[in-house]
Amino acid sequence: MTAAVLLCSGGLDSTTLAYWMREREIEIVPIFFDYGQHCVETEWRTLRQVLPTAGVREPERIDVSGIFRGSRSRLIIEPDLWNEHVADEDLYIPYRTLLFFSIGAAVAQTRNLSDVYSGFINSNHAKELDCSAAFLNELDALATNVGPVRFHIPFRAWSKAQVVAEAVRLDVEIGATYSCQLLSDTPCGACPNCVERLNAIEAARGAA
Repeated sequence: MTAAVLLCSGGLDSTTLAYWMREREIEIVPIFFDYGQHCVETEWRTLRQVLPTAGVREPERIDVSGIFRGSRSRLIIEPDLWNEHVADEDLYIPYRTLLFFSIGAAVAQTRNLSDVYSGFINSNHAKELDCSAAFLNELDALATNVGPVRFHIPFRAWSKAQVVAEAVRLDVEIGATYSCQLLSDTPCGACPNCVERLNAIEAARGAA
């Protein structure tokens, strides 16, 4: 059975991708990043609950939180939503995506694997340059110069509604996944991720 690294967080996109990979009989080597996010324990607990049970190795938690020590991002410093307004730019964390892919490639090559999967889609609210379509499209070209690892982003051109539809098809427990950006224990329902998720679920229901 082919094995591959999966960058996962317990969110809808990466969880759906895990089920998509298992349907294709790819053994999953899940890695999870603790980058200092305020919801890290909720994400870690959720991840361990929502991944498929068969063909999945024990998730590995990688601590890179020291890199972002001192960041004022509201992904790291949990806001008081009763008293604070949070704009999209307040969620910015520099080069986070590039860091994740780089570590994923390093983990893969260390374990004699050649593929790294990510559930990223063409939707980013934190304004990172390394989440742009241009950056994602050039990932393989970047890896060609440094090693044999290849990046796979199957949902890159999908909408969130398409991911929801795929999750339904694959019997993913959508309600058990966690994607909130602003609260560490309960989805706020108002942050960009929550709004996009709710709209996508509604759109998928309307299309059913």
